[in-house]
Amino acid sequence: MRRWLWAVLLAVLLELPVPAAASYDLEWVEFPALKEFGGEAVQLSALQFRPPGKGPFPAIVLMHGCSGMYTPSGYITASYRHWAELLALDGYVALLVDGFNPRGYRTICELQKRPILESRERVEDAYAAGRWLNDQPYVGRGRIGLLGWSNGGTGTLYAMRPASRLDPAFRAAVAFYPGCRTLSRAKTPYQPYAPLLILSGGADDWTPAAPCAQLIDIAKGQGAPADIVIYPGAHHSFDRINLPVRYRPNVRNLNKPDRLGATAGEHPQAREAAIRRTREFFAQTLKH
Repeated sequence: MRRWLWAVLLAVLLELPVPAAASYDLEWVEFPALKEFGGEAVQLSALQFRPPGKGPFPAIVLMHGCSGMYTPSGYITASYRHWAELLALDGYVALLVDGFNPRGYRTICELQKRPILESRERVEDAYAAGRWLNDQPYVGRGRIGLLGWSNGGTGTLYAMRPASRLDPAFRAAVAFYPGCRTLSRAKTPYQPYAPLLILSGGADDWTPAAPCAQLIDIAKGQGAPADIVIYPGAHHSFDRINLPVRYRPNVRNLNKPDRLGATAGEHPQAREAAIRRTREFFAQTLKH
């Protein structure tokens, strides 16, 4: 009942449809990471939002950004929880994976040298989560998608490369405001192995939209099913809930000469449009 009341309150605040009571089951789960970290085995934790019934359901792995998935008080952020609830209400098993705390970090945004890499650990965690989901009797085999934000969005881009592909492969992926600079300059042309959608903010000074648009052009040139939507006036983290636009002076930003500082904050119109686009995309790619 508590989780339903939380969903109702959040829906009222955001002027969204109020969910029906007992509309999903909530459970913490654990599964091993694919590789050791710092010479030690890692047991990943994830919060699962599961629709009622036996299924089989399509499923989506959710990858948080560099701030992690918790508030300073230790609660799941309203934004990540809202996304997972929406997906569960849409009939998906949503698995929000914590890739930081099991490795001894809560956030890595302000670290210039990051021990957890988008191209390595974040990719491995996505596939570890996908494997765990694929083993569950209520998940439809081969019907797993990937959804990532910022640092997790960049990890999503790397995970969709043919060179990164593991079994089970993802059927589709969405990346919110990922960093595209490195991949757009890579010698090997970027070619996601499954449908990919990038959602970027036109005013993003942390992970700018232009390299992502270039990356999509490269992917389309390779015949890949890829697309991008750029929301004018939207900054980094435009889909966050109750996050006023502000400048963060201490975060790492590879797009600035001094590698420091970025603007982030919500843009309600872009958030609503991006939610609609994401739900449409996954309905087309995972439910048929």
